[in-house]
Amino acid sequence: MLIVQKYGGTSVADPDRIRAVAEHIVRSRHNGDDVVVVVSAMGKTTDDLVRLANDVSQSPALRELDMLLTAGERISIALLCMAIIDHGEPAVSFTGSQAGIVTDTTHGKAKIIEVKGDRIREAIAGGSVAVVAGFQGVSTTRDITTLGRGGSDTTAVALAAALHADACEIYTDVAGVYTADPRIEPAARRLARVSYEEMLEAAASGGKVLALRSVEFARRYRVPVHVRSSFTWEPGTWVREEEPMMEQAIISTVTHDVSEAKVTIEQVPDRPGIAAKLFRSLAEEAVNVDMIVQNVSAGGHTDISFTVPKDDLPRTLKVMETIVAETEASGFRHDTGIGRVSLIGAGMKSNPGVAAQMFEVLANEGVNIEMISTSSIRISCVVQADDVERAVRALHKAFALEEAS
Repeated sequence: MLIVQKYGGTSVADPDRIRAVAEHIVRSRHNGDDVVVVVSAMGKTTDDLVRLANDVSQSPALRELDMLLTAGERISIALLCMAIIDHGEPAVSFTGSQAGIVTDTTHGKAKIIEVKGDRIREAIAGGSVAVVAGFQGVSTTRDITTLGRGGSDTTAVALAAALHADACEIYTDVAGVYTADPRIEPAARRLARVSYEEMLEAAASGGKVLALRSVEFARRYRVPVHVRSSFTWEPGTWVREEEPMMEQAIISTVTHDVSEAKVTIEQVPDRPGIAAKLFRSLAEEAVNVDMIVQNVSAGGHTDISFTVPKDDLPRTLKVMETIVAETEASGFRHDTGIGRVSLIGAGMKSNPGVAAQMFEVLANEGVNIEMISTSSIRISCVVQADDVERAVRALHKAFALEEAS
C-alpha cells in the first residue's frame, strides 16, 4: 500500500517528537507500506517568523513573506529525514517546488493547480521515504508561494490524489473528529467515520480538525482520509464516501466558530446591481464572504449583512467606505463579538424538525439568533460570542450526541 502521512506542527514540535514520528514512519515501512510524509513547521515556528517579519517591516511584502515562511517546513523535513535515516530507512526531503506542487500566483493564499510529483515517485521506486514540506509550492511564474491556513493538510491530500495513494493519514494533536469540541463539551464522543459532505460542512463552519480545501480535494478525488493522534497512535476517524446505513444519526456533530465578524451596510437603495457591486468589490480584494442576509425592502431601501473572517476585516471596511459613497447607502457597521454555532448531519436530509428543535433549544438558553444559514445537511446560527459555548453544550445534550449511534 501507498500511504501519505501528514504531521502537524505539534507533532514535530521538538527533537523528541520528531524522533517519535520517525519511529512511527519506520514501523509503517516495516509493515510493508510505501510512505510519503508531509510535514508542517515545528511548533510555533510559523508564528515566530510572522512576528519577525512584522518587527522589521510595517507591511511585509507578500512575496518575501512567503519566502520567509517556507523556511519553517524546510527545517522540519531535513530534521525528520535525519531521524528516519538514523533508524535505518532511507529518506529524502523535498520542498514544495521540488515535489512539483504548482500553484497560482496569489501569495499567502495560493491554490494548487497541478501536482507533478515525478521526483516523489522516483524516491518511492528507489525504496526511500519521501518527506515533503507542507504549506508551500511554486507558482506558474516560478515564485515560492504558501497555501494559507491548513496548507499542509491540503498538500497531503493533493499528493495522495496525484500519487493514487490508498489512504491519507492526518496526524494531529487530537484523536479524530468529535461530536463537539471536547474542550467545551467533555461528553463529546469521537466518531469512527464521517462522510466527505459532513466533513466539508464541519470544516467550513468552524471545525478545525481538517482544513476546508483539503476536504474538497479528498471528496473530488475520493481520497480516504484517516484523522489520528500522533501522541497515542490509536485509530481515529475515517473521512470517506457516505455509507448506506439502516439507522443513520440525524446529527453527527456540533461545530462553532468565533473567528468571524459581521458587517452590515445600512439603507442601501433596493435596485438591481447593488449587491453584485458590493460582493464583486469584496471578491477583488480577496475577502472571503460567508453568510449573507438581506432584509425585506422598506421604502425602497434595505440592509445587507454578511460575515467575513476577522483577518479580512480591515480590507472589508475599506471596501465598505467606497461602496457607501458610490451607492448612497446611509452607512455601515461591524461587530467582532459574534460567533457561529452549527448542527451537521447527513441524516438531517430525511428528518424534518431539526431547525425547529435547534431554535427552541437556543431560545430556552436565552441565546438570541442574529443570522441563519442552511444547507441540506447543516444549520448555522450567528449568535453573540459570549453565548457560543453555552449553545454548543445545550445542543450537544438536546440531540443526545454523547450517546453512540
